[in-house]
Amino acid sequence: MRVIGMVLLTGISRIRGWRVGTRSPTMSTGGNTIKELAAFERDGSPRMRFAPSPTGSLHVGGARTALRVSSVVFSPVSGTCCGRYNWLVARQEQNGKFLLRIEDTDLARSTRESEESMLADLEWLGLDWDEGPGVGGPCGSYRQSERSHIYKEATDFLVRAGHAYPCFCTEEELETKRIAAKMAGSQVAYDGTWRGADADEVQRLLESNTPHTYRFRTPKGKIVRVDDRVRGHVEWDVQATIGDFILLRSNGVPVYNFCVAVDDALMGVTTVVRAEEHLTNTVRQLLVLEALGFKEPSYAHASLILGSDKSKLSKRHGATSCGQFRERGYLPDAMINYLALLGWNDGTDKEVYSREELIKSFDLSRVTASPAMFDDAKLRWLNGQHLRSMSLKRLLPLAREHFKAGGLLDDAETNSAAVNDFIKIAATSTQPKAELVTDMVDLTRSTLAYPLLETVKIQDCNEEASVLAKTVTKVLDDDFISFSKALIDSYDAREAPPFCYDAALAADANPSSVLEWLEALGGRLGRSKKNLLMPARIALTGKTTGMDIPSQLKIIQCAIHANCARSICVSIDQRMEILRAYGGSAPCSFDGNTTPEGELEPKRNMNLATFSKLRRVYESNRRTASDDITMFEILRNAYEGL
Repeated sequence: MRVIGMVLLTGISRIRGWRVGTRSPTMSTGGNTIKELAAFERDGSPRMRFAPSPTGSLHVGGARTALRVSSVVFSPVSGTCCGRYNWLVARQEQNGKFLLRIEDTDLARSTRESEESMLADLEWLGLDWDEGPGVGGPCGSYRQSERSHIYKEATDFLVRAGHAYPCFCTEEELETKRIAAKMAGSQVAYDGTWRGADADEVQRLLESNTPHTYRFRTPKGKIVRVDDRVRGHVEWDVQATIGDFILLRSNGVPVYNFCVAVDDALMGVTTVVRAEEHLTNTVRQLLVLEALGFKEPSYAHASLILGSDKSKLSKRHGATSCGQFRERGYLPDAMINYLALLGWNDGTDKEVYSREELIKSFDLSRVTASPAMFDDAKLRWLNGQHLRSMSLKRLLPLAREHFKAGGLLDDAETNSAAVNDFIKIAATSTQPKAELVTDMVDLTRSTLAYPLLETVKIQDCNEEASVLAKTVTKVLDDDFISFSKALIDSYDAREAPPFCYDAALAADANPSSVLEWLEALGGRLGRSKKNLLMPARIALTGKTTGMDIPSQLKIIQCAIHANCARSICVSIDQRMEILRAYGGSAPCSFDGNTTPEGELEPKRNMNLATFSKLRRVYESNRRTASDDITMFEILRNAYEGL
């Protein structure tokens, strides 16, 4: 007993000396032993951790946890992760630390590619970390796969102190025990075969290199209690809950609950915020911490994120990874705002927050234990709020990125002044109507096209309840042909604003000049404003909806001047040609759906019906703006084969 007591005193003294601190100048960055991790004294400031998995993309559940904690841990075995609050807690304190730890002990599933993808997602969200990969810190390596020597030394200590022991049961033997326990209706847990084994037999097997694991010696009659900051008081009867659980596998790889407990202690984590599905892991981790002589951190187990069917959010509910939301045009500030609101509020009706406001307002005590429902419509609405309030300085780089991905910049010199003007005019014009950045691409694309011949045929549809059909029919019945001819004559007489004839003037043109031109034309025709703007919209844009007419004309001419979106952009001159042909005053060799390089070749025999079929193929297959380049090639090849 005296020897055991001395071992315990010596071991606990050593372990307590492992606590993280300012590394001495002579310490290496990756090969530290526990003794070398002689740590710094805790100053009481929060040190938080986060545990997503480098086995795929960063799940929004993980992003939510990372947001709410100040240390980040990537777990390779967790399908979701709870990081939504950690960053906020860390940033509330002057000396708060947000750690990134990669939990990649599942070597079969963890990949460096997934890790890099997750890091990129965190960077996109703006959740910067103070310690971890790429940053360093006082804890040596922040990848668990590179900390095996630490876990082995901790295991050796637990064995010497009587808290752990080697187990030589084969997998076949364990499976037989499991089956027998199930058939007997008893608890499926390790029966302790090697718990009290003869010391000489154990030593003989160790010396013969017999494969073995190391198990924790679970105290009988032990009650583990924790005051969870979200779920309140929770306790477990250890004997009724778990058996002697594995610490190290036979290949030397530590089990999740063991290395997590060791790392939380050595890295000085003060509060563990994670998903409620990890609540049952707490009992094992607390037992390990107690055996090693460490003080336990605070725990907060946040609710899961559910899909619309009230099941755990997964791929079947649509986009679930941060990368997918980024591709679809969501903003990092909007994602941060929305994820913070999943299971938390500040006691007011406020819904739109900046990062600074969230840091100031967040309080872990107001996190609810009830599951949070992921609402795509709410996220989209919030994204629109952030997008419409975005400064031009931040908006234009985003617009450029998505315009290029959407094929709107073609092979144009993307840094030319003309291209910059096109991006600026298109972005600022579409911003008020967009909810996603990709909406700006779609609105611009719609503006550049001229589906007049399709629009005027809508009146022939039999959709009695179609508001669009009724609108088109009403405009056409109001002597649209005569109005079109008058508009063409006015354009030919160069009464339209100068930028309509010289695209180089479009960027600086006054939008009011377009309305002045149309109102003057309407005055001569005796048309009130009510009977003027819709026929003018259809004649000039080919549609009944969209942005205001002046903005659309400016976007068109800026694209022409910048030589952008050549495959879809229809100039004002070309629109007048199509409108003239529709009115019957002249033949037209261009139908407004592609930009002609001279006249269309008669042998291809393109007509409206054929194009409409191709258009329906396009619309049914297109998913994102980035699909357009591929879709254009498919349709062009089909067209050339006619």
